[in-house]
Amino acid sequence: MMNTQKLSEQEFEVIRAAQPTPIDPSETAAGSTVVSLLSSLDRKMLDQVMIEHRYKPGEIVVFEGQHGDVAYLIWSGRVAVVQGDFINPASVNYRGPGEVVGEMSLIDNKPRSASIVALDDVRLLGIHRNDFFELLQIDPNFSTNMMEILSNRLRAAEEMSRVNTAIGRELSAEVEELQSENEALRQMEQRRQELSELVVHDLRNPLGNLFSALNMLELVLPEHVLEENRELLEIARLSHLRMQDLVDSLLDIAQIEAGRPSGERKETQLADLMEEVMQLNAFALAKREMKLTMNFPADLPAVWADPSQIRRVLTNLVDNAIKYSPRGGALTVTAVPHDNLVEVSVVDAGPGVAPEERMHIFDRFTQVETGGIRPRGFGLGLSYCKLAIEAHDGRIWVESGPDGVGSCFAFTLPQAG
Repeated sequence: MMNTQKLSEQEFEVIRAAQPTPIDPSETAAGSTVVSLLSSLDRKMLDQVMIEHRYKPGEIVVFEGQHGDVAYLIWSGRVAVVQGDFINPASVNYRGPGEVVGEMSLIDNKPRSASIVALDDVRLLGIHRNDFFELLQIDPNFSTNMMEILSNRLRAAEEMSRVNTAIGRELSAEVEELQSENEALRQMEQRRQELSELVVHDLRNPLGNLFSALNMLELVLPEHVLEENRELLEIARLSHLRMQDLVDSLLDIAQIEAGRPSGERKETQLADLMEEVMQLNAFALAKREMKLTMNFPADLPAVWADPSQIRRVLTNLVDNAIKYSPRGGALTVTAVPHDNLVEVSVVDAGPGVAPEERMHIFDRFTQVETGGIRPRGFGLGLSYCKLAIEAHDGRIWVESGPDGVGSCFAFTLPQAG
């Protein structure tokens, strides 16, 4: 076997891993029947026309598209019949002892429709076209029986083609149905989005009225009444601000997902935004007897961002830290420049986030119960943070806090200029 070509290790692994369902030789109409037929011939005549070939695993017997003038009877071992590229084959079939391969090219004198590759140490008995047709002329019984075998094989191939055509029609119908369902889902999602935007827009009016009512109360109520109800009014004011943030976040989420990020980006000082966030959370921190430490260097570079969106990101992360930390726990917000970015981290003293939960904690409507704390809200806060930060060409993630205590939510933003 001079100049025998061999598959690369990668190609051979693909062919071996295909593991198609073995074909019963009897189903091919050319297996043991052909062996029996050949054994009925004169032994000397058979020795003259049949030539033994041996191949090692991975060696190529014939290539697809090659001119075919030899058919092979598999004496021992297995071969793979491969259509298409070896790395990404269109089909792979295994053939074993007693089966015949390559006979169609022998008969119709057309290029081979598939490649044949040895899977094991293989012994093949080959017969050339001229010798095959000479056998047909010498022995009428052999000729008749061989034609019957090949005819049955052609019928089997025709039946397989018919089945494949029917399967193809069924698949086409299923694809059409899936496309129709996908279009229906797309329209439903569009309607849901439009409804969500309408609802959110409609919330603005009552929120505005609530804000006006609170301001009016502070203007008209006597000073001693205001002092007696200062905590109640502060709760109402903070609730209004939280609700306003939620409405704005929902609108921003819709805009970002639609590829229309709202807001105006400009040079933004994170320290100024953090001061506002601390003021907004002063009441909640005092109620929980918690202290928030802000570690921002004096020379921290400005970031290129929309201030209102990043303020909401910081508010959501600090709110989460307060919610999951124990009473009296310490919170730390740190900002450091890194290459052309600024990295901000919010560290709490809570139970932390399990590693298996970190991948989807930023998904919309996802809430994680940690340390026995049942989350409140709709799970939109972290989802908004992820969308807003990524819309600013940044990145957000969560990891364990220092020494494995608590959580550290971190994000990056590009520096201005």
